[in-house]
Amino acid sequence: MKRRRFLSACALASGAAGLPLASWSAAPPQRYARSLLVDIHGVPIRLAALAADTNYVFQYPYAATPCFLLKLGKRVAPDGDLRRQDGGTYAWQGGVGPAGNVVAFSAICAHKLAYPTRDVSFIRFQKDPSATSTGNVIHCCADHSVYDPSVGGRVVAGPAPQPLAAILLDYDAARDEVAALGTVGAEQFDAFFAKYEMKLALEYGGKARNAMPDTTVVRELENYCKTTIRC
Repeated sequence: MKRRRFLSACALASGAAGLPLASWSAAPPQRYARSLLVDIHGVPIRLAALAADTNYVFQYPYAATPCFLLKLGKRVAPDGDLRRQDGGTYAWQGGVGPAGNVVAFSAICAHKLAYPTRDVSFIRFQKDPSATSTGNVIHCCADHSVYDPSVGGRVVAGPAPQPLAAILLDYDAARDEVAALGTVGAEQFDAFFAKYEMKLALEYGGKARNAMPDTTVVRELENYCKTTIRC
């Protein structure tokens, strides 16, 4: 097992999803502890069982930082030309899994840090078009920042200054399991913890910034928070 993980990490570092090493070198992924995605019973998530175009949420790399897991309706190619607000470029691995269509992103909006809470979520994946956005996008209804998950979380509308940070995924084809390994793109974690310090302290009892263990639970967004805002 240790050897398999070592080889997987080496492959990712050199551009396992079809990206050359030079692409990663501009802004390499930020590595965190490997965390296997599991259901509420601790059973590893099987990609074949995920519903397409459905909002799934898991925590990574910290106890209080939510992420979206999405199984899109099409294969998603890597993208080596994404850009942070500071002008730095970076590469994204694209979709993983047999169909190359499973992606993950931080669910913290890159504009004013709206995120899914246990009570309400103003940010979600929306398959259908609406009056304010096209379909198949991650839409933050707080200020109408719109991101395209099929092209690395690029901003396609609204005031967000940069893409959503992507979650680096490690797919085990033999087991049909997936794990989170790190992030790529501009993280919002320091600003997030500063902005919501008091709220997170009350909710997590001082453990909001605890690193996720070797597993993280995946839930549908509707089962994670009480209300999801559509716009």
